[in-house]
Amino acid sequence: MSTQELFVAAARKHLCVGRKSLSAPRSLDLATQVLAVDLGLKPALLFDSNGSSSEQVQQYLSSLQSSQLVSKSLLTLDLNGHALIVNPITVRSNLELVLCGSGAALIDVCHSLEKPAIADQFREELKSMIQDLLPQLRERERLEEAQKPLCVGEKCEEWNLCTVFGLLLGYPVAYWFDQTHSFENCLSMTPLMVTTAAATWQTGSAHHTCCLYSFSVPDVLLKETQSHLDDWRRRLQERFQQQHVLKDLSVCQTTVTLPSVCL
Repeated sequence: MSTQELFVAAARKHLCVGRKSLSAPRSLDLATQVLAVDLGLKPALLFDSNGSSSEQVQQYLSSLQSSQLVSKSLLTLDLNGHALIVNPITVRSNLELVLCGSGAALIDVCHSLEKPAIADQFREELKSMIQDLLPQLRERERLEEAQKPLCVGEKCEEWNLCTVFGLLLGYPVAYWFDQTHSFENCLSMTPLMVTTAAATWQTGSAHHTCCLYSFSVPDVLLKETQSHLDDWRRRLQERFQQQHVLKDLSVCQTTVTLPSVCL
């Protein structure tokens, strides 16, 4: 079997929900993104498409690792039932940047606001979440190969998972809202600049192009967040040049206005 066929077989075997297994194109999308995590091009991958459990994701990852398709350092993270495949070194580096006062920009999108705003006043709350998560990542890093998902404790039930996912997925901006009051946001009919990054995985004559990143920034905050966007793009390009598995990196931007935005 070719490398791509091995990835597809692992996904279709371990990520079935009921009788429904992943299609070959979706399995290749998944494979390309897992490779991007392994290469450090993105820190983590969130499984949010077909309802696979964290245990299924762990079985999928373990299968790839036993076939030597990805490194044994990758792990499965379970955040309140949400499964991610994580590169612990890249994630830890990103989170430590936030603790140092740099890293992603935090944007307040509370429903009560007229428009989105920079949310520096909530950074202490963010740092507390990171300080809870980092020791668990460091502890798991010491294991040669994880056999079970890393399940974050009850504290994560209090976290704003939208913000945490933004940080774990390596976005240059992360959205925040006060979930104790409402899960709605103020992004309805707000112009958003959507940035996407895609790359191509080619083995022999077969090639597959996949979106690695997709995130948005409110147009009204482009000036305040431009340095974060520039740093993200520069780091991605530098890491891309250091590997030879994925090719043809493209970063595109477009502006959209939507009647509602689900975070």
